[in-house]
Amino acid sequence: MEPRHPHPGGRGGRDRQLQAKRTRFAAAASLIVVAAVALVIVLSTTGGAGPRPTEVGTRSNAAGTSTTGSGGVPAPILAYHVINQPPAQSALPPSLYVPADQFTAQMQALKAAGWHAVTLDQLEANWTRGAPLGTTKPIVISFDSGYASQYTNALPVLRQLGWVGVENLQVNGLPESEGGLSDAQVRGVVGAGWELDAAGVSQSDLTVLDPAQLSGEVLGARQTLHSRYSVPVNWFSYPSGRYNPAVVAAVRAAGYVGATTSTAGWASPQADRFRLPRLEVVGGTSPSQLLSQIMAARQTTTAPTSSAGT
Repeated sequence: MEPRHPHPGGRGGRDRQLQAKRTRFAAAASLIVVAAVALVIVLSTTGGAGPRPTEVGTRSNAAGTSTTGSGGVPAPILAYHVINQPPAQSALPPSLYVPADQFTAQMQALKAAGWHAVTLDQLEANWTRGAPLGTTKPIVISFDSGYASQYTNALPVLRQLGWVGVENLQVNGLPESEGGLSDAQVRGVVGAGWELDAAGVSQSDLTVLDPAQLSGEVLGARQTLHSRYSVPVNWFSYPSGRYNPAVVAAVRAAGYVGATTSTAGWASPQADRFRLPRLEVVGGTSPSQLLSQIMAARQTTTAPTSSAGT
């Protein structure tokens, strides 16, 4: 009789198979325990409501509600008017006149201090999409009311620095005979890379207008400037800094991205886009005073719900 040899399916083989099954079962059980622990951690963190969205800076949309943004860099917005010496017979307050040499010295001081001028559109792109600004110290240089000196005296200074400005234009602003920008000059600042934004159709106090008149001033200004100069016109500047909740609502409804006020402070990505502070630069401000005023205004990043202006 031939001697017997263990068969692969015999007792020894069955023992090895049983041991392998036990090993696989233990590994699966360990994974289940790990998953259960992870689930408990998630539920205890979220209160059982599932994962929460990342908490980032908020922004206001056209409907006036808050939506999440991507954060970004806060920045001061400077506001200028006439870049010239005040004439002997001027109906404007002397504070609105910043002589050209004074403006030049201020811009050079900003440059030396590390600031770099950007537009509001560029700032918004950084706030909402994380678009790079090319600088860690952005600043917006804005100009109100459409004075010709902004083209003749301010534009060359900014161009020499490689900077751009923001022109807040009223559609029916100053005529050329009274020192207003000509159509060719408006096109000149746009061609130089400046951002063109709206400040209404006329010089009306928007807070006293009825809804139809208010819409005509706000929406009409955007449509006219967009059609005339083929630019987006995404921002509004409240004329003389006057606004109330009805005016803010009309600006939102007109499709603007945001609006600037006359409240001294910095524009912040967490603030209401339709009430961004600005720092008005008055005549007689030295470069060192301007730098100090900018830093002193840093703590203010929001404007009141209504303002009677400056």
